Amino acid sequence: MPRRIRMRVGALLVLIALMMGLFTIRIYKLQSAMTEEAIQEANSIYYYTTVPAARGQILDRNGTVLVTNRASYNLALIGYALFNGPTPNESLLELVRTCQELGIEIEHHLPVSETRPYQYTLDDLGEPWTTYFRWFLDKRSIDSDVNAGTFMNNLRRSYNLPEDLSDEEAYLLTAIRYELALRDKDMPLDNYVLAQDVTAAQLAAVMELSIPGLVVETSTVREYNTKYAAHLLGQTGQMDADEYQNLYKDQGYAMNAIVGKEGVELAFEQYLHGQDGRMKTLMTSTGEVLDQEYVTTPVPGGNVELSIDLNLQIVAEDALAEKILYLRENGVNEQGDGSDAKGGAVVVMDVNAGEVLASASYPTYDLSTYRQNYNMLAADETYKPLINRVLNAQYPPGSIYKMVTAITAMEFANVSRYFQVLDEGAYTKYQEEGYAPACHIFRSKGYTHGLENMMDALRDSCNYYFYEVGLKCSIDDMDYVAAKLGLGEPTGVELIEYAGQRANRATKFSVWAGTNQAGWVTGDMLQAAIGQSLNQFTPLQMGVYVSTLANEGVRYRTTFLRRVVSWDFQELLLESQPEIADTLELSDETKAMLYEGMTAAAGINGTANKFADYPIKVAAKTGTAQHGDLSESDNASLVCYAPADDPQIAIAIYVENGAQGGQLADIAMKIMDTYFSQAGKYETVYGENEVR
Repeated sequence: MPRRIRMRVGALLVLIALMMGLFTIRIYKLQSAMTEEAIQEANSIYYYTTVPAARGQILDRNGTVLVTNRASYNLALIGYALFNGPTPNESLLELVRTCQELGIEIEHHLPVSETRPYQYTLDDLGEPWTTYFRWFLDKRSIDSDVNAGTFMNNLRRSYNLPEDLSDEEAYLLTAIRYELALRDKDMPLDNYVLAQDVTAAQLAAVMELSIPGLVVETSTVREYNTKYAAHLLGQTGQMDADEYQNLYKDQGYAMNAIVGKEGVELAFEQYLHGQDGRMKTLMTSTGEVLDQEYVTTPVPGGNVELSIDLNLQIVAEDALAEKILYLRENGVNEQGDGSDAKGGAVVVMDVNAGEVLASASYPTYDLSTYRQNYNMLAADETYKPLINRVLNAQYPPGSIYKMVTAITAMEFANVSRYFQVLDEGAYTKYQEEGYAPACHIFRSKGYTHGLENMMDALRDSCNYYFYEVGLKCSIDDMDYVAAKLGLGEPTGVELIEYAGQRANRATKFSVWAGTNQAGWVTGDMLQAAIGQSLNQFTPLQMGVYVSTLANEGVRYRTTFLRRVVSWDFQELLLESQPEIADTLELSDETKAMLYEGMTAAAGINGTANKFADYPIKVAAKTGTAQHGDLSESDNASLVCYAPADDPQIAIAIYVENGAQGGQLADIAMKIMDTYFSQAGKYETVYGENEVR
């Protein structure tokens, strides 16, 4: 080879070596400049998660925490990491089997029944998840008319699920794969939460599997610090489709948000819920979390302070339960009346503010085990423990209604409180028409009350007197008085309540529409005057009624709320103020009649004579109400307030099949003992640095 050629080849080789060296140096510099973190990030993804805000606490009026939160753990799956793993289906099968062994419930929205023959369950899911299902079909060019069995078989094949799986395992794997498929970049869905509120032991066992993409998300769940007030406090749960579409979608709630379902949890949802946050997470293809940061920080919900006094609530519930159980065991007489007592309610109110101090319903249940025991509770048709009797049971009031008749007679029919009637036992004015009602004492003991004025008649609860006086009244005037006093009227309370009904022309026409009995007749008036006929009221309305009597005709809007404060107790968000809902003007004579009659009823000769030796003067009225089943004991009712000369507390008690209202005074006195013994009883106790 000529020398010149050799020189050129050598130069070319040197140039190539120099270029390779330069490239090597460049690559080395690039690798040196690229941190390990940057290399990992290049093989990672960011995903975003909604971080639920902790619900606010629920407290009683004295600052005692009734409902709070505890930390909980959820299991979530990230498809990006799972499907970058070597064997996704095998990993999922191992996860499913472990969850089954540990009793972990796997959550999903696959709109197909769990067992064969497969059926679509879209109606159970609601519009959002139905929309996602349609998107899923369209994305895979699946005919929207495909039947559920074919759909499941197609998914099983497309996901390459093993043939030897049980039907349950195949269904769960299909459901998980379906959920992960919905987490497409075009879909506005958070991570797939496989299971919620997993215990520490369950969590440890599952995470030992080292499933790629299986992560732990922290959350909170409700914790109950009291077994009392279950009907009042209510429950939380995941919203259903209707709630999401009609209530919470426009408020920015996530579709899997936990919301109030009943009671206080539902009534004050807007304050308790808080504002959810948003978390940004960096994850490698192997499932390692590299970084997390809040895009928006969650803000806990506000704390709701109720008007309820837990001490009074405990006394009311225990005393009511004790009385009903005693009646079941002993009855009230040798005939066993009252031994079929089923349930009851107690309402305690602050006369001067319309605040409910206690709201007791029996039978009750434990909120902490509500979900586990729900089927058993719901199946109890005899005692119906799930019913909030205070708000959602409607009863004939019986003789506690007689103050309505007395007021109507004096204010609208010019009847004097000294007007006298001779009780002759059976009221025979309409005997020829086949109707001769009688005083209870005449039916049960065979004697009469003799000559009675209006105060005497309240003291003795004389039906005969109120038959005669009732006929002097107009039903329209009586209906007006009853409404003004809060009977059959919405109380204004924040929780869902039944409205009740008054015995009047409109109610009679509505109940008997289309029959020849739709018109108002004299017999209706006789029964209405003693609290029977079509009168049906809730125990809460009865509490409002006696509170209004204590206020001499001033009725306050009823409330369970004192105030709402921020999660850290630093800011006052809402404060309840007494609000007059209605007023019934009463003459001094009528006021005197009510005071004398009701205090006499609580005296030594009255039907509520258990109050006679009570150290604080009480005004009261008892009731014994007939109801639909005459083979059962009568219902029992009692209303009272104290002190009679300066009313502070009003109480209404009702017991189904309780037989006699007078013996319910035992419950009222225990409540009064607690109320009057508490020093500075209803001043809210504030902690240091808390809003005042």
